[in-house]
Amino acid sequence: MPEPGAGRYAPSPSGDLHVGNLRTALLAWAFARSTGRRFLIRVEDLDRVRPGAEQRQLDDLAAIGLDWDGPVVRQSERLPYYQAAIDRLTAAGLTYECFCTRREIQQAATAPHGPLGAYPGTCRTLTEQARTRFRDEGRRAALRLRAAATEFEIIDDLHGRYRAPVDDVVLRRGDGIPAYNLAVVVDDAAQGIDQVVRGDDLLPSTPRQAYLATLLDLPVPHYAHVPLVLNTEGQRLAKRDGAVTLSDQLALGNTPDQVVAAMARSLGYAATSSAELLDSFDPAHLPREPWILDGNGLLQRSRCP
Repeated sequence: MPEPGAGRYAPSPSGDLHVGNLRTALLAWAFARSTGRRFLIRVEDLDRVRPGAEQRQLDDLAAIGLDWDGPVVRQSERLPYYQAAIDRLTAAGLTYECFCTRREIQQAATAPHGPLGAYPGTCRTLTEQARTRFRDEGRRAALRLRAAATEFEIIDDLHGRYRAPVDDVVLRRGDGIPAYNLAVVVDDAAQGIDQVVRGDDLLPSTPRQAYLATLLDLPVPHYAHVPLVLNTEGQRLAKRDGAVTLSDQLALGNTPDQVVAAMARSLGYAATSSAELLDSFDPAHLPREPWILDGNGLLQRSRCP
């Protein structure tokens, strides 16, 4: 029999997980387990890593009742696979060097032409003479995708059909590190992940990733982009918003099950554990609006608009 598909949670070990992260992880786990899929953990450690953060994150996920299949995968151990994907795209004539500075990219992304935030292809047609001049100036080149499409459509379990611009996304940064959009596509396919559940702040970049998967002849996963947890100002939750991590809540005398119960209530469930939530989990009944959270009153004053 074919191996079942998989869902995943993929944190970056740049700090402790807050309630918003834990809620998304809980949902990713529930989506996978309720559909008979495996559930995997992948540590996306190609960027900033804080010592000890990975283990604390794994401990917090286990503390709220999540389990996962197989060993934890780390992106830092998979660099040859990203390079192989880049080599394949390059051989097909689908990459080019980009010497733009961060400021130039920001200015181009806000210019009154093309899709908002999209890279306009400034370096697409550079001559070899121009590339040599940039190298002589000490500029390091990123590697970009030479996209043929301008838009791509996905189907999301919560948002339905979603179409967004596709631009010449970075595949490898100027420092030689593979870019997120490439790594996540390669990893999801390699791990057999056919269900991606994550925060809806990542929805706009998903068509880029799905398009890239098609260029690499990789399957496009099923997507479900879930609402975020926001602070009382309507901004993404952060450490400055009070007692928002599991360790903060434990220090206040609350238990992991109480934190799970608060997250479950925000999703419309009266569950005191992840197992209880799973017993009655139905994605069709999930709220479509963000959870507005007063971090210092997680268990008493949280509300879902």
